[in-house]
Amino acid sequence: MALETLTSSNEPFNNFTTYDNISANPLNEFSSNPMGFLQKSSSNSKCEEEEEEGRKKKRRKRGRREFKNREEAETQRMTHIAVERNRRKQMNHHLSVLRSLMPQSYTQRGDQATIVGGAIEFVKELEQLLQSLEAQRFLTLQQSATRGPNETTTSTTTAAAATKSLPPLFSQFFAYPQYTASHVPNMHTFKTDTTIADIEVTLIETHANIRILSRRRLRQLSKLISGFQTLYFTILHVSVTTLEPLVLYSISAKVEEGCQFNTADDIAGAVNHMLRIIEEEAILHV
Repeated sequence: MALETLTSSNEPFNNFTTYDNISANPLNEFSSNPMGFLQKSSSNSKCEEEEEEGRKKKRRKRGRREFKNREEAETQRMTHIAVERNRRKQMNHHLSVLRSLMPQSYTQRGDQATIVGGAIEFVKELEQLLQSLEAQRFLTLQQSATRGPNETTTSTTTAAAATKSLPPLFSQFFAYPQYTASHVPNMHTFKTDTTIADIEVTLIETHANIRILSRRRLRQLSKLISGFQTLYFTILHVSVTTLEPLVLYSISAKVEEGCQFNTADDIAGAVNHMLRIIEEEAILHV
């Protein structure tokens, strides 16, 4: 009765609406599973711990790899130092032996450049001496072959036959000639039909060693040197051994920039061409 009286007497309250049901849906999740929030928090923490552990493992692996790389680099450096030290030791030993084998006039100073340069000059002089001795030996054999056991001389025919039985002159100085006129051609001799001389060229980088055995002609050497200079060769050393009517040239030259001949065969071909020109000029002036 009291409620009815209040309602009827207080008309302003008629505009209010009374709700008798209150919804609490946000709490339904916790009411149904009150440990869900804690489980999610623990799973997130486990993920973070696993990620952190993975990062730590990566850092440890990276550290071990860096340490291994540093260790390998240090090992390589020490190996290189040991190899270089051994190389210098061997080089000094060989230079000392080389210096002891040469006259003192070739090694006035003890530095490496002087010793090597002196050895080059000494070898060239030995080569010149060997060629001269070979010429003398050939003359001695020739004279012995042309003399009989009970006579002073033999006929011209017999002397010529005896001379042909001797080995070719300076044959030991031509191992693999590109051109040959007096020796037996081998697999390395690619032209013999137009050859008037024995020519062998060896080329190491920009240094060429040229040997020529040909008939001696007037001003032949000066024309050869002039031709080499025209072809951009610098003459470093020349040795000449003469045994009439032949002459042996041993020429050491450097290939300069601008030279069109890059192989030993090309250089040998150019030398053969120069010798043919010199031979034709000599025939015309006879």
